[in-house]
Amino acid sequence: MRREETVLDSLDARLLLLLTDSPRLGVLECARRLGVARGTVQARLDRLTERGILGGFPPELDLAAMGYGLTAFAVLEIAQGRRGSVAEALAAIEEVCEVHATTGQGDLFVRLVARDNDDLQRVIDKVVGVDGVLRTSTSIALSTPVPPRVRPLLERTARD
Repeated sequence: MRREETVLDSLDARLLLLLTDSPRLGVLECARRLGVARGTVQARLDRLTERGILGGFPPELDLAAMGYGLTAFAVLEIAQGRRGSVAEALAAIEEVCEVHATTGQGDLFVRLVARDNDDLQRVIDKVVGVDGVLRTSTSIALSTPVPPRVRPLLERTARD
């Protein structure tokens, strides 16, 4: 893929910032707020979706308010050649929120949630029980001083 196909321009960034702040806005209202034609906004949304930059508009959920107040991170060492099957098995565990293949210590970095410490033990037991998982090291998150974000990157692009 050529570099210019992967870079957002200022209008793309401003559109994504607008939708980040107000994900329920319609195309016409986005066009009005950005000062561009409705067709321009629709074409940009289509292109951003086609390129995989924009994946949808899920609601922002508070897992703690849903009863999952404990977040933990597990570093997993797995048997060689088992990444695909282990990732598939981890995806079947409802409390596993995301999995990243990594370099360095361990092979997979897993974010998971639980209701409390006893529930976390149950979830870890499920993870350890996955065929191909050799060893785990789990840390409990005490707080989230910087939550997942993309806004600073969009703001920089919007300024350029």
